[in-house]
Amino acid sequence: MTVHATSALASPLQQTPTGASSATATSSSATGTSAQSLSDTFLKLLVAQMKNQDPLNPVDNSQVTSQMAQISTVTGISSLNSTVSQLVSQLQQSQAVQSTQLAGHTVLVPGSSLTLASTGASGSSSSPALAAYGGFSLTQAADSVSVAVKDSTGATVRTINLGALGAGLQDFSWDGATDSGAQAAAGSYSYTVTAKAAGQSVSATTYSAQQVVGVAPQSDGTLQFLLSNGSQVGFSSIAQMQ
Repeated sequence: MTVHATSALASPLQQTPTGASSATATSSSATGTSAQSLSDTFLKLLVAQMKNQDPLNPVDNSQVTSQMAQISTVTGISSLNSTVSQLVSQLQQSQAVQSTQLAGHTVLVPGSSLTLASTGASGSSSSPALAAYGGFSLTQAADSVSVAVKDSTGATVRTINLGALGAGLQDFSWDGATDSGAQAAAGSYSYTVTAKAAGQSVSATTYSAQQVVGVAPQSDGTLQFLLSNGSQVGFSSIAQMQ
């Protein structure tokens, strides 16, 4: 009788004739191995299956073709995953290099602290000019916006009227002048934002200006930025870079 491929066989991994049991064991141990190992195991199973097929119930050509296509797809996906992993690794390395360039720059991060410090220029009476920077984000446009700068006791030392502002991120500066006309001392302050539209309050999220002093790579591949106030933030927490 001539042996030919006409009848169906589910899969080399599902049906193995007598004499191919060792090949089946090889298939089981191949689970979780590399795509190349999986491909080699599949081919060994297929050859063993063909050698031990029942002449009265031979392997179907279409099933063999389908099985070969399946292993090709698995191998291709594994290769694609490897390529993507390499690209992700390269991207993370590139981001790490670029992120180090942020060192020394000022960024806006969630918070409400203000640092009144010297700008390096000369102010009145030959004293150093002082300035503090901050920011906030409005959920919608506001008819009036004001910033209240507070000292360590919580007392308001300066109210800054910013007028009408649109939705989104806004920034402001304070030269250290108080409402009484005096010059505030350099140091740490805090602030709150009051915004209204048609008499109704508008929600505002405050951001503190901090200097990036370093970058710390994390075990999961992400980066944490070390700030001048001693805190750490991820890149997604940075609202603005100056």
